[in-house]
Amino acid sequence: MSVESIDIISMVANAGLMVQLVLALLFIFSVTSWAIIVIKYRYLRRAYKESVIFIDYFWKTRDFSAAFARSKRLDFSPLARVFRIGYAELKNLGPSSGHSEAGFSGAGLDNVKRALRRAINTEVTIMTQMVPFLATTGNTTPFIGLFGTVWGIMNSFHGIGQRGSASLAVVAPGISEALIATAAGLAVAIPAVIAFNYFMHRIRILETELQSFSSDFLNIVERDWKRTKGDS
Repeated sequence: MSVESIDIISMVANAGLMVQLVLALLFIFSVTSWAIIVIKYRYLRRAYKESVIFIDYFWKTRDFSAAFARSKRLDFSPLARVFRIGYAELKNLGPSSGHSEAGFSGAGLDNVKRALRRAINTEVTIMTQMVPFLATTGNTTPFIGLFGTVWGIMNSFHGIGQRGSASLAVVAPGISEALIATAAGLAVAIPAVIAFNYFMHRIRILETELQSFSSDFLNIVERDWKRTKGDS
């Protein structure tokens, strides 16, 4: 059978009501999944780009005030947002000069650590929003499609019993219509699974970068605090 001879639209239109409902549900899953894929891809790409810009600027300037001003222009960077929260907590601890806290203490450092930890958790939550739906789609749509196929084949065999004929001409159309549901389920699931694995990999990389930056930020703060304490 050539590809041109397969009239998918006609097969779907002639399918049973249950198979059509299954296909409609799979269509909803597909549209939603592709919308999430496009949204998350654009968001993570922007997050990567702006985070690279911020981290390069941060290590070049080594000035917290300048980095804070720069971070305000990078709305999509998780690193910039985490830095702003850590810097704001640092400023709340006492008067500063550059990034050395005159009135700093060990308890103050713990406050900064907690603020950074909360900020990282918030950023990871934001980055993973909607992504679990892709895993749900990848896990469930093949079975939804299989359900439609089984239901369609049941109807085909029921028709055989009523007609009293098991010839290929009688059986083939109903089974072909039913198998569309399985094919549709796989067509929806495969891109969702690929996108889910891709996004989770990218999110794990960003999370690692956030943890590393948080540690570096705390090391700088603690080192300057110890130097300031030793000089006083």
